[in-house]
Amino acid sequence: MEERNVLNELYAVILDRKANPKEGSYTNYLMTQGIDKILKKVGEESAETIIAAKNGSKEETIYETCDLLYHLSVLLEEMGITWTEVMDELARRELKTGNLKQLHTKGDI
Repeated sequence: MEERNVLNELYAVILDRKANPKEGSYTNYLMTQGIDKILKKVGEESAETIIAAKNGSKEETIYETCDLLYHLSVLLEEMGITWTEVMDELARRELKTGNLKQLHTKGDI
């Protein structure tokens, strides 16, 4: 099966909505409302993800995590940050142990 990078695909859709606004698009609505609205939605979705997990609902946690990742994607675009940059930072952190950077093989963390 071919591996997909869904976050980059989602980000591409968000970029397309910015370049080619569509009537009734929720993404366009968020972008026109600006950073404060986007941040409010990220906060709401974070809280909903926490509540779903606290309630022990796997299905609801997955659903809310998807909402959170979508809103984070809109936020990243608003700030000019790509998912590739975020993943690169995660890869750099993979090399850290405590406060010291050390070389590890991928399975060591």
